[in-house]
Amino acid sequence: MSAAPSSGELEALIRLLDDETPAVRGRVSERLALCGGDLSEWLASRPATLGEKELAILGEMLSPARRAALSRDWLVPTGGAKALSEDWDRFEALLRLLSDFLHDGVTLRQPVSDALDLLAEEAAEHGVASEDGLRKFLFEGGRFQGNRSDYYDPRNADLAWCVAEGGSNPLGLSLIYILTARRMGLEVEGINFPGHFLCRYHEDGYAVIVDCFDQGRRHLQALLLEPDSDLTQLQRSRLRQPADPGGILIRLLNNLDASLEQSGREEDAKLIKLLLTTVIF
Repeated sequence: MSAAPSSGELEALIRLLDDETPAVRGRVSERLALCGGDLSEWLASRPATLGEKELAILGEMLSPARRAALSRDWLVPTGGAKALSEDWDRFEALLRLLSDFLHDGVTLRQPVSDALDLLAEEAAEHGVASEDGLRKFLFEGGRFQGNRSDYYDPRNADLAWCVAEGGSNPLGLSLIYILTARRMGLEVEGINFPGHFLCRYHEDGYAVIVDCFDQGRRHLQALLLEPDSDLTQLQRSRLRQPADPGGILIRLLNNLDASLEQSGREEDAKLIKLLLTTVIF
């Protein structure tokens, strides 16, 4: 197996990024494929910076290696989603793989687990000690907001990007809330509500529904389930049930598949469809 390019060779490859000669482009892509799909730390150490066009070309050339890494490292226990019903550690490990896959390979940022660790530490330093306190810390002050302008951006499934940018779709924001809460010993669960993922915690014996996409707005579950509410039977059923890691993973992969298709990233969408077959039986 060929060795990964040295720093000196990488410099030479970078200078050839805009060379459109097929033979040259093929050789550059071949050598960059050995870098594991991520050159962000190396790029950050360089004295010279690349322009937007060069970064875009480099990120695209690194994408096959990221697809290969995700395909190689994606390991779901026998039984798929059902086997993940209580395995939050394995679930988060799979989220990390998806985050690395969705990363552009050129932007320096924290790994998703580290980003969530620091978020939990920051919340604790601000005196957060309850589920409602964490809700206020994350959403009411605008720390995290709904990504309304790019609702279908595939990066909404990359929690490291979401934490860095301070925004995501309903599922991404809910996962930040749930996983940060778990780090703090708090109990927040997801709700696989049709069309709009929600969260729930209990306070003084009452179930409280949280819409993370709507600045963490609270709703009493009992009021939403009153006979005269306009919820359908399916919505009522889903509202009562907590979403386990396996169910959340299926929804995340389905959403990601749709967003990649919409973005024209057919090769990436094809891989996500394949991963879905490992969790749905």
